[in-house]
Amino acid sequence: MGMTFYTIAIALVLLLASATEFSEAATYDVTKYGGKADGSTDLSQALLAAWKEACADPAGSSVLIPAGTYALGQTIIEGPCKAPINLIVHGTLKAPIDTSGFKHDAGWVAFQHIDQFTLSGNGVFDGQGTTLWGKKCIRSSYCADLPINLRFNFITNSMVRDVTTKDSKQFHVNVLGCKNLVFDHFTVSAPADSLNTDGIHIGRSSSINITNTNIKTGDDCISIGDGSEQISIKDVTCGPGHGISIGSLGKYPNEAPVVGIRVKGATITDTTNGIRVKTWPASPQGVASDMHFEDVIMNNVENPILIDQEYCPYNQCKLQIPSRVKISDVSFSNIRGTASSQLAVKLVCSAGVPCQNVQLTDINLKFKGGAATTMCKNVKPVLGGVQEPKICAA
Repeated sequence: MGMTFYTIAIALVLLLASATEFSEAATYDVTKYGGKADGSTDLSQALLAAWKEACADPAGSSVLIPAGTYALGQTIIEGPCKAPINLIVHGTLKAPIDTSGFKHDAGWVAFQHIDQFTLSGNGVFDGQGTTLWGKKCIRSSYCADLPINLRFNFITNSMVRDVTTKDSKQFHVNVLGCKNLVFDHFTVSAPADSLNTDGIHIGRSSSINITNTNIKTGDDCISIGDGSEQISIKDVTCGPGHGISIGSLGKYPNEAPVVGIRVKGATITDTTNGIRVKTWPASPQGVASDMHFEDVIMNNVENPILIDQEYCPYNQCKLQIPSRVKISDVSFSNIRGTASSQLAVKLVCSAGVPCQNVQLTDINLKFKGGAATTMCKNVKPVLGGVQEPKICAA
């Protein structure tokens, strides 16, 4: 499946979203159900009441959150619904600072089991994470007990557009078990020192398209976990953050393959990594293949091109045992710009299952402090076009 597949998918969902939002369908305004834009009254019951009626409407419907500032507790928005449905958010929704009473693993706002759903508007989901970063858990610990701003669980044929997620306490967005889901003109906003705040994390999902999206955060701008297939990332800006990452993979047994990843037209600025594939040493068997990165601009990026099969944060692994995740059919094409470290291209593959068919074409990366360098380990890359720096020149 090439980019034509993704273009068709996006066009279909855009048509669906437009038809839903601008038809004569009924609008259910949360302020008619007791919602108050006073910044302190919990909107969750009003929102769920409006959603319940809209979801049962067989003619299609919209739920509206007007402009203003609203407090919002933990909210789980469920389908299936009788017809296409749109949640239009024009207000700013603020999460509680104290989330000790939240249901574990449910996130702050979760959307689940909905088909033909559109989340739109110019509103903001403010997780108020500034109160907790670096205080709730230590830097070397994954803050699993902190809520994710937005969870999309088992959503199909749907779109998220124009809204912003801000200062999440943990990941901004988690996509699980979804199919044919588009993020368009979506914004992630958090400072570089926000911990564990991946912008969009995708797992066990297929046909996910991220376009025209701006991500500033303290961790991976986009991270792709196991079971992800046919993921398209186009015209995305990333930075600050940790770049666009496939993985980490191989930490757990029975991880599903990652297949069919396309990144095109990204601009990555002031990040610790650019485009990265990472797997754990001493891993169970796994597969990551058919991954392609094209037309990417790097601005002051520490590790612009990186395959790291010795990924071992905080030395929490058995580095002497090779990864068993098989990486194959990877291409980097027309990658250009500046590196903030001398090592601009690092391809560290597994000694147990070396990378196969890794291609680099038209690479042009400069290091302001002198000549950029490259490293290759357990891989024989296929080279074409411009190679600056020379890739693994002995």
